Amino acid sequence: MTAVHPAVAYEPGVCPEPLAEPARLIQLLRLVRDNQLSMYSRDFFVNEFVEGRLFFHNFVFLNEPDFIEHILVTNRQNYVKGHLARQTLEWALGNNLLISEGDFWRRQRRIMNPAFHHQHLAQAAHVMVRRARQRVERWRTPCERGERLDIAHEMMSLTMEIVAEALFSSDIANSVDELGRAMTTLLASLGTPNPLDILGFPEWVPRWRSRRTRSALARLDRMVYGIIASRRATQHGPEDLLGLLLAARDDETGEGMTDRQLRDEVITFFSAGHETTAMALTWTLYVLSRHPGIERALHDEVDRVLDEGEATTFADVEALPCTRMVIKEAMRLFPPGHSFNRVAVADDEVGGHAIRAGSVVVISPYLTHRNPRLWEDPLRFDPERFTPDRVKARHRFAYLPFGGGPRICIGRGFAMMEACVVLATIARAYRLRVAPGHRVEAQGGITVRPRYGLRMTLEPR
Repeated sequence: MTAVHPAVAYEPGVCPEPLAEPARLIQLLRLVRDNQLSMYSRDFFVNEFVEGRLFFHNFVFLNEPDFIEHILVTNRQNYVKGHLARQTLEWALGNNLLISEGDFWRRQRRIMNPAFHHQHLAQAAHVMVRRARQRVERWRTPCERGERLDIAHEMMSLTMEIVAEALFSSDIANSVDELGRAMTTLLASLGTPNPLDILGFPEWVPRWRSRRTRSALARLDRMVYGIIASRRATQHGPEDLLGLLLAARDDETGEGMTDRQLRDEVITFFSAGHETTAMALTWTLYVLSRHPGIERALHDEVDRVLDEGEATTFADVEALPCTRMVIKEAMRLFPPGHSFNRVAVADDEVGGHAIRAGSVVVISPYLTHRNPRLWEDPLRFDPERFTPDRVKARHRFAYLPFGGGPRICIGRGFAMMEACVVLATIARAYRLRVAPGHRVEAQGGITVRPRYGLRMTLEPR
């Protein structure tokens, strides 16, 4: 495949500089609540194994693909989601695929897998294309006026519309704004860890939630349970994702999901499905604006593949390798899910390092994707890293924006297709540039967001 661009240096300064030495307790708690990307010292980026203790938790950070594979695949039975994930997420999202374990998780995964097969993704592509084209058309007036748009907000709003329609079809048409406000409030709370959870206080110690957060969760529950009840009363509902999940049955038992299980999975997919893709697109548009040579190669591809005035199809997405490579490389530098963890059930050993039972094992794509032992010149934005030959030559756990192993994100195909459709649609119409004077700073919470949004100007193509 022809190179899409010459190597271009990635602009530094957007992500926090590593600490000169590990943070002390008070500083660490402040950093974790403010920006989780800023908590790492230099050792974390280059060392394969870092261990430390924080009150009731023993933490182990792994930054070596073989070690990560051991945790997620080889000895995965010894590593569970554990109480930290439950305390952080379960109060809002319930017992879902993200945090459930054992037989229940396997059953839920079996039931849900068919809903994310390629034939259903092809149907969802029509929603993605239509919504993306509507958004691009909506930008015509601000473009003509030279107005600045907060692209982070625009991508959050757009992906929320796409996921809402893909999940609920017309059931949610008049409530997208209300759903969005409630979800934004909830995600803000989930993205700010409770110090009691970080320090490992027992689950029976009460956690304070704001009235605004509790109200947002109650609104989400009313809306989702109402739609589920309405669908169950209708024999022939639309074939959206909710319809597929309602009809799905476990091949081994013939059982479907209860209302509570549906609620938990729907809210989880809705929250994770729009936030992560929105941030992947936001950072992709940012790095493209800083690398005009790569941007031109992307424009050449979409102009060649997509017919003027015609809607993008599922087949078109398969014919956009440069577009996919650009998105993948942006997710390497700015992985939306910057870290996740497992808890060791029993003592273990990896690469000569002991892992004690009860340790919280942290796997951080943000660290691994910037490890100079794994990636040459890791701060350079270079989509050529994702040519087929280079991908094949690389350890499969050197790149894990969607996790890895049996628990790899079930919605990864949906997310990549959505990102390709939206980016290609925008690229056909505009060049985007960071507004002069706008400060761009990556902030790690539940995802990696630009702290001050991403103000950009639009140039018509």
